[in-house]
Amino acid sequence: MELQGKTVLITGASKGIGRQLAEDLAAQGVNLGLVARSEQELTEVQQAAEKAGAKVIIFTGSVADEELAIQAVEATVAKFGGIDFLINNAGYGIFGPTESYTADSWGDLYDTNVKGTFLFCKAALGPMKKAGGGHIINIASDVAKRVFDGGALYCSSKFAQDAFSAALRKEVRRDGIKVSVVYSGLVDTAFHPDPHAPEKKDWLTARNMSATIRYIMTQPEHVVIDELMIHPLSQDY
Repeated sequence: MELQGKTVLITGASKGIGRQLAEDLAAQGVNLGLVARSEQELTEVQQAAEKAGAKVIIFTGSVADEELAIQAVEATVAKFGGIDFLINNAGYGIFGPTESYTADSWGDLYDTNVKGTFLFCKAALGPMKKAGGGHIINIASDVAKRVFDGGALYCSSKFAQDAFSAALRKEVRRDGIKVSVVYSGLVDTAFHPDPHAPEKKDWLTARNMSATIRYIMTQPEHVVIDELMIHPLSQDY
């Protein structure tokens, strides 16, 4: 499938995987709707994408805000005529012993990693059904399939995001809507606190992830990659 002229809405678009994907897609001539918390960083991405020739609209705020999700979808549809792809990329992690988590930190992380995915999917389904198709790609993690010591909060949020995606996939196939999930291992982005850790030279890069997501996006219309697991060779899953 050619991506030129398609419309893509990306959450978590101001840095890391989301930013790289936006910039790469801009070079392919897509229309972009970009969502993130940081207006300054998001504006920088917008300027770079527009310089590459893309048409861009941006939205600043939390993906857990239902009004933002509705506004982002409605404005993107109004500007570009529809949404071909929704990329739910926004997310973050908190790690440590279970007793170290507060109720607020638990709720905030679930709001972003799980509720945000739900809200943007819910908002996008109407326009996609009306158009007779669309493609939702949720960026999860390999910990949606496994757990680790100190990861009770993050792992459980990714399991929930994955279960939601799997059920949604069964629900909307009859409407011609694809749902894909990407499970990534270690990626060298701001998600991990130490940007200078020596082992990061062997990790996946944001560019690797962007290429993977675009591979999923460019499959023929009758093909859907339901799930894709990706790791650096140095990581033993």
